[in-house]
Amino acid sequence: MILELNENGYTVSANGITVDLFAKEFALLRFLYRNRGRAFSREQLLDSVWPLEYPVERTVDDHIYRLRKKLGPIEGITIRTVRGFGYCLTMREPATGVDASPSAHDAELREKMREVFAKYHQYGQGKSMLALARQQDVLGYEMDPFYSVYLRFVQGDLEWLLSGGEIPGSERVYWLLLFYMFAGEPEDGLNYCERVLAEKRLPSSQQREMEILNILDLYALTGVPEKALERLKLTRKVITEPGYENFDTPVANVELYIHLMMGTPDGEMQRMAEAIEGLLKIKPFLREIGSFLILKGLWLLRKNERRTGESLLDEGLGVLDLSGFVPIRLFGLYRIAHFCRKFAFKGREELRGKYGALFAEEQARCGLPENMVRIEAALNDFFKM
Repeated sequence: MILELNENGYTVSANGITVDLFAKEFALLRFLYRNRGRAFSREQLLDSVWPLEYPVERTVDDHIYRLRKKLGPIEGITIRTVRGFGYCLTMREPATGVDASPSAHDAELREKMREVFAKYHQYGQGKSMLALARQQDVLGYEMDPFYSVYLRFVQGDLEWLLSGGEIPGSERVYWLLLFYMFAGEPEDGLNYCERVLAEKRLPSSQQREMEILNILDLYALTGVPEKALERLKLTRKVITEPGYENFDTPVANVELYIHLMMGTPDGEMQRMAEAIEGLLKIKPFLREIGSFLILKGLWLLRKNERRTGESLLDEGLGVLDLSGFVPIRLFGLYRIAHFCRKFAFKGREELRGKYGALFAEEQARCGLPENMVRIEAALNDFFKM
């Protein structure tokens, strides 16, 4: 069973049931869920959920009581009292005996469900993917191993990617490296990307995506856009191959960002923007729509059209929030933050403060600030192997 934790609305969903929580109830549940199976004392919970505050131990008991009551309709989740110590969240294992979901062993159904996930993935409908995953037990299917991990990335579940599950080391490094790119300095991110590409140790599909897409922003942000343009030649060649049919729009968006950061004249920017708008009419993928709106908004800011530019940034972030892809929204804010570092435009300081705060909030939502050292350690350990 997968719990979907929605921080924007402080809701938790599972098995088709959604429960509304208060902010501290949500924070307490999120902490216990990320550390399920582990017992914590009241003092530890106070330190983790109420930092820099001064509540009493009874505060934990009151919140646990309310959580248990609210989570009652969701079967399979229990907050257990550990006598003389504290509390532990556990998830019930499937009962033994008669197989309640024989369809889970059907290879044809498994393949069909993988295709459904792939289609939602293509359209950038992360929330649809999560809703389908929550119904896994009810619908009786076995989730594809790739999507079992990918959905953790979609939710921004960095803690799980760092320490949970049986993920091959090379695959774990790919997801962690993407998170690192969204929080670290571009120079450091580029260094790690170039090292991992040189050693060719990522799974083949992720090695290819890092090579033709993920690394391009970093070249633009580190002052070597000519390297990005040179690599785009390889990218355009690769995306003509079978299996890359839907890469044209994200690649076009990246190219637009490279030219934006290079200061390419408005006439050429207009031509590229119109081409992307044409692609989006044919392929209305949420991630690409949201990303394009942000890029167009940044371009308008560069032209000192503040009001329209800011409106497009907010609209783009709203679309990415609608998609449910937490890391992609984080990436959008990353692009905005670095644009504001480089360019002078009307209202720069005000917008830099506004979007900088949103960027910090999104990073905190994923647990990035406190986990950057762990990510670096994981990456460095990988290179030592």
